[in-house]
Amino acid sequence: MPGRFPPTGDVLDIGGTAVHAHQDGTGPDLILLHGAGGNTRDFTFDLMGRLTDRFRVTAFDRPGLGHTDPLHPHGESPAEQAAVLEAAAKRLGLGPAVLVGHSFGGAVALAWALDFPQRAAAIVSLAGAAMPWPGGLGPFYDILSSRLGGAVVVPLISALAPRALAHRSIARIFAPDPVPQGYADHIGIELALRPDTLRANTRQVNGLKPHIRAMAARYDALTLPIEILHGTADEIVSPAIHSRPFAAQVPTANLTELPGVGHMPHHARPQEAVAAIHRAAARAGLPGTGG
Repeated sequence: MPGRFPPTGDVLDIGGTAVHAHQDGTGPDLILLHGAGGNTRDFTFDLMGRLTDRFRVTAFDRPGLGHTDPLHPHGESPAEQAAVLEAAAKRLGLGPAVLVGHSFGGAVALAWALDFPQRAAAIVSLAGAAMPWPGGLGPFYDILSSRLGGAVVVPLISALAPRALAHRSIARIFAPDPVPQGYADHIGIELALRPDTLRANTRQVNGLKPHIRAMAARYDALTLPIEILHGTADEIVSPAIHSRPFAAQVPTANLTELPGVGHMPHHARPQEAVAAIHRAAARAGLPGTGG
């Protein structure tokens, strides 16, 4: 698998944990955090190339995903992920940065800002998970997150899931927007289907809600600029449950809704994503960003 989809950046040893960081560009620091089941290739497909003329961009594989090691077998919390990525950011010599998080990555960006405010100059949430939601995630996550499911069901899915099923899953994530041509091959579907990656991802997602609830109680401490980009047709992370209540609670949050756009706004409307990042950097007064 690494031979077909190898790391595209440096793999750092952070206290015995391998952390993959893809870095390019010059300027003030910008950190990209991918969503559930993803990896840095989600950003290197398009968005990163739109930013490297203005920023030093660092895309991290989150723990347990891509080429970053898991921290433990129980599903890493956003705070745990932020802590190891903060150590990696220090290793790379990053300064105050705009933290850009998509979906689950949005929750990690918020945890990072709450626990390491000196790192976070601003946040950009791309359809980010931010608030507790009603109900659960269904039996699929419950089964795969269990000890038995992780030992038996996950390897079966990894071995038997046809590529066509993976393509349908990607289409559902993008819906109602089309999947960009070449995206599935670029991101490396097989990386997400590895047993260890499936286990890590399902346990992280299944365990997220109580961490989000605890974080929401601390949001009043957030005083940094926050830009939110969220599609109104997103059926995976609903703007009505996440972005609108968050923006109502946090005075520095500016919500831009994209009519008819689904869960991947940085692919469906990349120019709006770049504009939100530039606004956040300018609001933070980062050098060379117009602030």
